[in-house]
Order: sequence, then C-alpha cells, then structure tokens
Amino acid sequence: MKELVGIAEQIAAQLIARKQTVAVAESSAGGLISASLLAVPGASSYYLGGAVVYTRDARRVLMDISDEGMKGCRSSSQPYAKLLAEQMRSRFGCDWGLSETGAAGPSGNRYGDAAGHSCMAIAGPASEMMTLETGSNDRFVNMQVFAATALKLLLRKLEG
Repeated sequence: MKELVGIAEQIAAQLIARKQTVAVAESSAGGLISASLLAVPGASSYYLGGAVVYTRDARRVLMDISDEGMKGCRSSSQPYAKLLAEQMRSRFGCDWGLSETGAAGPSGNRYGDAAGHSCMAIAGPASEMMTLETGSNDRFVNMQVFAATALKLLLRKLEG
C-alpha cells in the first residue's frame, strides 16, 4: 500500500495545484485505487467519489448503465473502461474520470481473459485507454499492480 499511497501523493499534489477533481470506478482492483487516493491528507479537495463496480448489478445500480447501454461492449475491455471513466466524470461533474476493469485471479473471467488482465481508462482534458497483462494468477499481487498502473496512468496525464 505504501507504493500506492506514494503515487497518490503525487496525484494529489497535481490535482490540488490545478484545483481539479477526480472520481474513480474500479472492479478487480477492489477499491485500492480509491483507498490510495483517500489515504492522502486533503483528499476531500480533489476526490469526489468512487465505486467498486464488480458485478452486473453494480454496473446497473451504481453506474446507471443498463444492459441496453452495454450493447457492443463487454466488461474487462477498453471500451468498457472508457465508458466507466466517462460515466464517472459526467455523473460527478469532475475534471477526471479514472476506471479499471479486469480479472484479478486466480482464474480468468467468463470472457476468456486470463487472470492478470486489466483494462484502464482516463476521461478528462486528456484521455487514454490501456490493457495490462501481468501473466500472474496471484489475486493479491494483481490487485496491487492494477491499482498502481491505473494511478500511474492518471499521474502521467496530469504531468503531461
């Protein structure tokens, strides 16, 4: 967690200096992204909210994305990560939406993605999507790596 909080501290400094805000939707990182951002004192000035969107019901209820809204899109994909990030940005009226969706392990998901697969997206003044394959089936390690990678993605956008 120390590594994650270290990255979050850099993000916090950037967001506070810019007077910008972020909201997070995460799945297989299990809340570690949000926990890292919230561990930094002063988080209320830049962190507006987050959701662990781990199931179809969570997607429907927390994100207000219907099954119809998912046509042509599946979980654990870059288009879905983009949709989550954009939805968070829109619903919270914040500068940045950050999302993560994947398969932490020890097995893959029902879409055929192996354990260690995660897609992430940033929606904001600069946007980006990416896919990460850790090659590991260690759930705990993957959750940490997914969170660190998502935070580093946001930090790169803030520093860029």
